[in-house]
Amino acid sequence: MLAVRIIGGLPAVVEVPAPTGDGVRVRVASAGICGSDLHLIDSGYAPAVTIGHEIAGITADGRPVAIEPLLPCGRCACCANGDYHLCELAGLSMLGIGTDGGMAAELLVPERCVVRLDPSVDLADASLVEPIAVAVHGLHLAGWTPSSRTAVIGAGSIGCCTLAAITAQGGLADVACRHDHQRLTVERLGGMGAVSDGYDLVVETAGTSSALQAAVRVVRPGGTILLLSIHWEPTPGPGVGLWMKEVRLIHSMTYHRSGNERDVDVAARLLHESPEIGPAIITHRFPLDAATEAFACARDRAAGSIKVVLEP
Repeated sequence: MLAVRIIGGLPAVVEVPAPTGDGVRVRVASAGICGSDLHLIDSGYAPAVTIGHEIAGITADGRPVAIEPLLPCGRCACCANGDYHLCELAGLSMLGIGTDGGMAAELLVPERCVVRLDPSVDLADASLVEPIAVAVHGLHLAGWTPSSRTAVIGAGSIGCCTLAAITAQGGLADVACRHDHQRLTVERLGGMGAVSDGYDLVVETAGTSSALQAAVRVVRPGGTILLLSIHWEPTPGPGVGLWMKEVRLIHSMTYHRSGNERDVDVAARLLHESPEIGPAIITHRFPLDAATEAFACARDRAAGSIKVVLEP
């Protein structure tokens, strides 16, 4: 079957054996390109596996599903209390990094990775469950409520997924946008494409020093900044402003289980309840054999991309 792997520092479509062994077989319908996939390539790290961790498809017995791509040990203290995203296996246990991911015709996953979808959810949009779950988890950690006055710095895919999670749960948010197409998407999702100041919560999704500094400028004294982005390079601190405002700085990574419900299940429900999210955020779709063009599109924000999805 065809799959996307990093060959010579670039994404390439190659033929690989179909997966065998134990697990739930999923025929992939959509696999999103994440910013972390681009950083993985840029870092020079080339895992010898199929990449892709934003995945949706259909099981051999006909169930429409999204995939939670974490493969925790299930035995450590973090796993025991529901924080399996902090498992001692760390990132090596993630589909698309430590083992074959979803940019392929099909894959095998443990049953625990399966996220059941309402049959009305379009599988072509359902790979968004994973990035929406990132937002759901972060908002929960930050103590967000629908009454929180909220701003989002950055209108890429995570920024727009954060806005979608907020509006789908009855809240409002202002979003700092760099490009006109981002502003149109923000407005389509029910947000305002500009920020002012005095926010209870500011969600930083751009992963740059300037974005963090902007977050400090617009948060209210005593407010909260949530870092949903990954700062891949050392980032200069925002300085005295963070101290003078006594800002609470929250870091968030992936998603977990709170009580009996996983963040990915909340995300799947929001996507079902708000079907406009998918068409608003997914700007480009490519067949699997056009992965090279898809990755180039995902890098070109100025050309209009927000979320680029492969459809095997």
